[in-house]
Amino acid sequence: MRNIAILTSGGDSPGMNMAIRAVVRSGFHYGFNVYGVYNGYKGLVKGEIKKMTRETVSRILNRGGTILGSARFEKFKELDYQKLAVKNLKEKNIEGLVVIGGDGTFRGALDLHNLGIKCICLPGTIDNDIPSTDYTIGFFTALNTAVDSIDKLRDTSFSHRRCSVVELMGRHCGDLTLYAGIAVGSEFIITPETGYDKKKTLAAVKDSYRRNKRHAVVVVTEHMVDVNQLAKDIESETGYETRATVLGHVQRGGTPSAFDRVLATEMAEYGVELLSRNIGGKVIGLRGLNMVDYDIEEALKMKKDISNKRYGLVGMLAQ
Repeated sequence: MRNIAILTSGGDSPGMNMAIRAVVRSGFHYGFNVYGVYNGYKGLVKGEIKKMTRETVSRILNRGGTILGSARFEKFKELDYQKLAVKNLKEKNIEGLVVIGGDGTFRGALDLHNLGIKCICLPGTIDNDIPSTDYTIGFFTALNTAVDSIDKLRDTSFSHRRCSVVELMGRHCGDLTLYAGIAVGSEFIITPETGYDKKKTLAAVKDSYRRNKRHAVVVVTEHMVDVNQLAKDIESETGYETRATVLGHVQRGGTPSAFDRVLATEMAEYGVELLSRNIGGKVIGLRGLNMVDYDIEEALKMKKDISNKRYGLVGMLAQ
């Protein structure tokens, strides 16, 4: 193997650029020519592939987003498009491909792997919803952004004796909401794992009001409940003036944290080292302090392990 490529797909996350940089520089260390695929699988099908240099990845380690661009491309599920992608790679004699993204990205990599391209997957998503790793690239940066935003809302909530209902991203995983809720001392946390109980939520906030707390915070994972309606219900039931805030895509941006930079670098180097040994079809993960790898099919079948201890901790601290 002499030539490898890298692409980013799905939702962007802070730290992707650091992973790109590490793949390129590690690739040079192992004697590879490294190519960048622009705009994810869509760009791969269109042949948007360019050779990368050290200068290509200079001064990007502190930038959010991805310099390669990203795109969602549902048609890549079709075999004809997969074969076209393989054709474009083989025209440049590219045998190995590093992909950064979430589970949808991994499924695309599995399809390419089954067609003869040695693929390595790096988990890049702010949702932390990849079961094969403890943490994903971008999660802690997004968490820091969420905590900083909620801390600022708390300042104004305290001044007006107000409750803040804050919606965070996460799709089907509540990690971002859970960790943020613990960090800011939220009165109540609503995630896909906890479910939504309107009576319990209102009771928890009402209890805070009765104990003369000047502010309250309820954090909610997106798609769980209409936060604007919840804010109205809290205001009418508890006595708190209540506002809803949707943080939205601000959580995806910003300078990646030191943790995400180091995680991205270690995962990328580990993946390129596997390619140097002609090994593909792997997903890289972090378990404890150690880098690990799983077959892509095995990783996609894993289920997220939810820590009940953390949810218990929230209830104890909210008292």
